[in-house]
Amino acid sequence: MERYTVELTFTEALLGTSPLNEDIYTEHVGSNAPEGIVPQDEIESLEDVAELVEKGSTGFHRINGQPIWWDYQVKGFFKDACGMLRRVSGTRSSKLTAYRKAIDGLLFVTPRQITFKLNGGEMGWLERPLRAQTAKGERIALARSETIPAASSMEFEVIALGVISESVLKEWLDYGALRGMGQWRNAGYGRFTYKLTKQ
Repeated sequence: MERYTVELTFTEALLGTSPLNEDIYTEHVGSNAPEGIVPQDEIESLEDVAELVEKGSTGFHRINGQPIWWDYQVKGFFKDACGMLRRVSGTRSSKLTAYRKAIDGLLFVTPRQITFKLNGGEMGWLERPLRAQTAKGERIALARSETIPAASSMEFEVIALGVISESVLKEWLDYGALRGMGQWRNAGYGRFTYKLTKQ
């Protein structure tokens, strides 16, 4: 078992991923949660942003007014990075079999609530059009996401077992530095620099 501290500093704004409407959040997360139950602390962390919500908005949960991510959102980032890097021959990720199961069972992120440090910046909103080709033709909708400004940071600990080595973690973080994390990362949002320190 190896322990690492990960410090991320965002070079681009990070867009929130959580539906801010409690009903939508409970239905969406509940459909993926064990036994369909959403932890009460996650529901309560939406109360601070209730007055900011417009239907369809995504953003950040808050604890004592501070924006947070949950540990599983970081694990989701690692799964996304590994899934994409598996398509690149010669990467360590391409050699991981059943990678989702490996990340779920061999990689642990703490604390459960990871606080963002805004470092003097202010949160905002980004609205953008979403286009989709449907059977009825092109459809356009407006997406609205809460943002954490560039230069903000977050710190968490990773406990890794077995095939999840330091070099694999670096590969995923290097990829994330290019692609970003959070909403609309294909447009460069959520890019970061990082420091990985073995404890």
